[in-house]
Amino acid sequence: MLKRIAALTMVRNGGDVLRRWVGYYGSQLGKSNLFIFFDGLDQVPPEFTAGCNVQVLPRTEGNVAQGDRRRAAILSQFARGLFDRYDFVLGTDVDEFIVADPAKWLSLPEYLSVLKTNGRIAFSPLGCDMVQNTSCESALDPTKPVLAQRSFAFLSTRYTKASILCAPADWGSGFHRVRGSNLHILKDLYLFHFGCADAPGLLSKQADADLGSHGWSRHLGKRARLFRLASRLPARSWNTWIPRARRLQSILRPPYAWNKPAMLGLAILVRIPDRFRRIV
Repeated sequence: MLKRIAALTMVRNGGDVLRRWVGYYGSQLGKSNLFIFFDGLDQVPPEFTAGCNVQVLPRTEGNVAQGDRRRAAILSQFARGLFDRYDFVLGTDVDEFIVADPAKWLSLPEYLSVLKTNGRIAFSPLGCDMVQNTSCESALDPTKPVLAQRSFAFLSTRYTKASILCAPADWGSGFHRVRGSNLHILKDLYLFHFGCADAPGLLSKQADADLGSHGWSRHLGKRARLFRLASRLPARSWNTWIPRARRLQSILRPPYAWNKPAMLGLAILVRIPDRFRRIV
């Protein structure tokens, strides 16, 4: 019997990536189990969110760090109220997609339905930071799956997140950790982050004066540097580096956070297997 699973996100000006989020999680979980919070009373929910649970909230003010903390608090509190009817609650940014390996699992619900929680509060997929290799990959076609158009990802500790709750808990900023709980990284489960999958889109955001005034300019500048790095580094083997990265991130912790992953500062670019190409 499949477990009951909800997914939630908070978004502002989501555009095409929100459409993909609704399309993917709606196909996996059912749109009635999706909870979307729009950040700002000026936001108008698109027609494709019909059938989802939608709330429009006052704008979360402050710089990047302050906004992330406030959004985490709002979503953690809301998630607490879902466990009377759900076994798992997934929390992601709108450009993050939790995917079970299609070589072994038919769907994300199938994967989570056989997961033994053993009293744990939260679980993490392994983070895969998708990046456009501008030397060989063209602009994204919004009508096609992203994973059919992008072949490279950095194995990123930043996106190995405590995104899967199986009990009420307090998420840290950006779902990166659960306060007071250790990090448990699952095998055969991945979080694909699409924030760097479209170089032109990211660079246009970097030029946005409004974003810069809220502390986004430095953040987006770091993201933009990944395009140059991806075009220079050789792509490593997925089969070799996925288990290595999982072991390293399961053992290593940065000195400032015992419940976040570390990986010795390694920048490992892998080629994503073709079996993922039709998923999202």
